[in-house]
Amino acid sequence: MKILVMGTGGVGGYFGAKLARAGEAVTFAARGAQLEAIRAHGLAVKSSVEGEFAVRAPVTDDPAAAGPADLILFCVKSFDTEVAARALGASVGRETAILSLQNGVDNEEKIGAIVGPGHVLGGVAYIFSIVQSPGVIAHSVGGRIVFGELDGGETPRARRIRDTLAGAGIPVELSPQIQRALWEKYLFIVAQSGMTALTRCPIGVIRSVPETRKMYRTILEELAALAKASGVGLRPGAVDAIMTATDNLPAAMSSSLHYDLTHGRRLELETLQGYAVCLGERFGVPTPMCAAVYALLKPHLNGPPA
Repeated sequence: MKILVMGTGGVGGYFGAKLARAGEAVTFAARGAQLEAIRAHGLAVKSSVEGEFAVRAPVTDDPAAAGPADLILFCVKSFDTEVAARALGASVGRETAILSLQNGVDNEEKIGAIVGPGHVLGGVAYIFSIVQSPGVIAHSVGGRIVFGELDGGETPRARRIRDTLAGAGIPVELSPQIQRALWEKYLFIVAQSGMTALTRCPIGVIRSVPETRKMYRTILEELAALAKASGVGLRPGAVDAIMTATDNLPAAMSSSLHYDLTHGRRLELETLQGYAVCLGERFGVPTPMCAAVYALLKPHLNGPPA
């Protein structure tokens, strides 16, 4: 399968490297130091789960020049969604599938508005990996993908994508309820990212302190109310299930938002906590805890405050 990885960060770099190692025709889209490092030395993965490996594959800062792809793994930060979608250009052919593996629940709509909604599939990546240094991906937890057609159908292209991912050793599930999966990941990531960023503490500390544990759960409950108002049916007991899963996370685990905050980078705040606040205002659903997290992190939105 001809695959373009749009955004060779922690998520795109990890999954793209596994696909390239399995023999798929992968092209990486990257920029800056990451582009130059991959071009010179290839892409290395250092995984606490799978060990270390490296791949060599084409890399470009002009995704349109790669030509039509069978599959585009769309892995850019959510604040770059629309710019990256417009940059795809000729890489989107008539049959190209675009699988978003981003944080948030509105990226698919944004991509579809630019390239055409028939191309886009929704996806959830359960993984924690970062760019350790240019050309090096550090992977610590997870590595599973759940994805599906936005209308819930099971199509030949979705089955082909599933088989390709599975053939690369990626645990994968083709879901007929991808909106539910997207929202349940959204609940988790908004609570996890907000609490680890605010406290500058990993989840082991947050869940052991009664006050921060209660705040974490309250965020989940606010988001579950937003899901209901949005017409998305979560699993019965979804909040309890997420809390149970949280209790089983490695104690040292934090979040990409925490990593970006502590490294002075731009934050995905608007897509996560900010979007929740906007939905609350739209539907008349109170979100005081999400609003507090959003307000306290807003000064850091574009990096360290001046």
